[in-house]
Amino acid sequence: MTCVPRYDFRCRECSTTFEVDRPMSAAGDPAPCPAGHADTVKLLNAVALGGRVGAGRAPVPAGPAGGGCCGGGCCG
Repeated sequence: MTCVPRYDFRCRECSTTFEVDRPMSAAGDPAPCPAGHADTVKLLNAVALGGRVGAGRAPVPAGPAGGGCCGGGCCG
């Protein structure tokens, strides 16, 4: 099984938000919306990988280095 990232897009014509699974090498390729419109834009995804302790936030517990959904790798 090959693990490919999921990218979010929004149609500028009908405002539909949709997801596309594709390899990173094709991340910038256009993606038509499910309704068939071609004027779409790729959305930026914010991924929290760690952080600082801030006001009103609990400290992030220390753990082993690495991580990910399978203890260091996304797909086995």
